[in-house]
Amino acid sequence: MKPFLRPYLLFCLLLGFALYALYSQFGPRIVHPFTVYTFSFFALLTLLTYWITAKLVQANAQNFMVAYFGSMVARLLLSLTLVLVYLFAGGGREGNGQWAFLGSFFLLYFLFTGFEVWSVLTNLRPFSKPGETTK
Repeated sequence: MKPFLRPYLLFCLLLGFALYALYSQFGPRIVHPFTVYTFSFFALLTLLTYWITAKLVQANAQNFMVAYFGSMVARLLLSLTLVLVYLFAGGGREGNGQWAFLGSFFLLYFLFTGFEVWSVLTNLRPFSKPGETTK
C-alpha cells in the first residue's frame, strides 16, 4: 500500500492546490462551489477502490483483472450516482453553474482515473508471469 499512498497524497495535494488557485483567481464561474465535495468524493473513492483491489489480489493473485475491472465498474456507477443526485437535487436549474459542475466533475473523474491507471501500470511487474522478460 505504501508505493501507492505516497504518490497519491502528493497528487491530491497538487490537485487541491491547483483547484484552490483556480477558485481564488476565477471564482465560481470556472470552479463550481461543489468542486470541493466532488474532489473529496473522488479522493475517498480512489482509496476505497484501491483498498478493495489490494485485498482481492492479496487473497488470490490471479484475481487481479477481475478486481481491477470490478473497481472500475464500481467507480463508474458511484460517479454516475453522484451526477444524478446533483441533477435531481436541483443542480439542473442552476443555468451556467450546471456546466461548471459537470466540467469540474469530468475533469476530476479523468484525473483520478488516470492516476489510478498510471499507478497500476507502474506496479505491474509483480503480476507478470515468472520467466517473462521485459524488452
